[in-house]
Amino acid sequence: MNPVLTPTSTDITDSTPDQVEAAVAAAHGAATAWAATPAADRARALTQVADVLDAHGEELIDLAAEESHLPLGRLRGELVRTTFQLRYLGEYVAAGRHLDPIVDHADPDWPMGAPRPDLRRTHLPLGVVLNFAAGNFPFAFSVPGGDTASALAAGCPVVVKIHPGHPRLSVRIGDLMTSALHDAGAPDGVFGTIAGVDAGITALTDPRVRAATFTGSTRGGRALFDIASSRPDPIPFFGELGSVNPVFVTAAADRARGAEIAEQYVASFTLGMGQFCTSPGLLIVPDGSATLAALEQATLPDPAPMLTASMRAGFDRAVGEVTALDGVSTLATVDGDDDLTAAVQLHRTTAARVLDDPETLLQECFGPSSVIVTYADTAELTALADALPGQLTATVQGEDSDVGDDMQSLTGVLARTAGRLLWNQWPTGVSVTDAQHHGGPYPASTAIHTTSVGSKAIARFLRPITYQNFPAGLLPQELRPGAGADPESFR
Repeated sequence: MNPVLTPTSTDITDSTPDQVEAAVAAAHGAATAWAATPAADRARALTQVADVLDAHGEELIDLAAEESHLPLGRLRGELVRTTFQLRYLGEYVAAGRHLDPIVDHADPDWPMGAPRPDLRRTHLPLGVVLNFAAGNFPFAFSVPGGDTASALAAGCPVVVKIHPGHPRLSVRIGDLMTSALHDAGAPDGVFGTIAGVDAGITALTDPRVRAATFTGSTRGGRALFDIASSRPDPIPFFGELGSVNPVFVTAAADRARGAEIAEQYVASFTLGMGQFCTSPGLLIVPDGSATLAALEQATLPDPAPMLTASMRAGFDRAVGEVTALDGVSTLATVDGDDDLTAAVQLHRTTAARVLDDPETLLQECFGPSSVIVTYADTAELTALADALPGQLTATVQGEDSDVGDDMQSLTGVLARTAGRLLWNQWPTGVSVTDAQHHGGPYPASTAIHTTSVGSKAIARFLRPITYQNFPAGLLPQELRPGAGADPESFR
């Protein structure tokens, strides 16, 4: 049972307890059948969803633009990414790549001191997944986005708690997906939506829900993580919470192309009004920086609306905390004039000041704001890297001449801190592919070993199981003799 629009407004009605119960019960009822559905059939169902979304693309893009205030070009690109992702993840599971089957045959001479039995390992779907949809990507991280697509691909039913930032779009997509999955032969209840804070918490505590996903604020995500962890039966909570995505500019790069770095940085941190989870909020440059000099003369983008008034209010609070600190100055700003339109912000401070108060200066400010930090030497540069909390990304703007022991030390620290390291590129933009990792140590993510983007996102919703000494007729197909698992593997 999906949420509905109220008769006199564009708001959606919060789901009642009975509606939450119906959605979770339906998903639970579909779990066994969907898990048993051949992966090729699940792939066809995901393709059917992608085809339907593409067919209704202009309608959906218009709805998204009206509710999110994002430009049409950005939304068209996001819808392409979203439907590609559905098809891509379907193809991945259709090939059986998500199962990672391993066969160890019985070995009476196993050198551990006892015979090895026949052991065969594969993966099974977890069960019902609850997805708290994101607000900043109405398609790619919302109702039809990566969390939903990867869970369905894994063989898990999904209940989406829709985001209040784009309610009409969410309801419409929910209806289209429900119809497409039904037409593709998926079991009834395999996908559903609910609305409202209380509804989300009720579903999160339901024992039939076996995992949850979230993209949003550190405060909100941590509260949900704590609920998931404190259940009588704790469940995995895959939360993407906060990241400042620092950019480190070496002295050599600053001398060689400071003006270019400045121009590209402004384009990156203001993209989508800074409402990307990978938006770079911290630029670290040497004393006497040419990059900083160029930024002092830069023309910032015109004011533009943020996604919601609450996001704008949160942005203002975060900026206020930074600018209230001694030793922080405002380099440039472009004022907004209503409760949606944000002021584009550039601030500056020193490495010493950041190291004195990292909790404030290294927190995410979700919106078009960035702090420029000047450093005196490589020791301060590495100290800044070491002070960072967990990040989704960390970027180095460097030159070939920087490759050496100092850079090895810096990137070694950053590798312990971030889920993705970039060299002379920019973090906004996350490719959907096999090698992608979109996650990182807390608070970037609540599950350090997992990614929410790319084919490996499917692994979040699977659990390993080993069959010992089972007859072939009772084994999953991928573990049966001749199915392709390496009979000589030892892992």
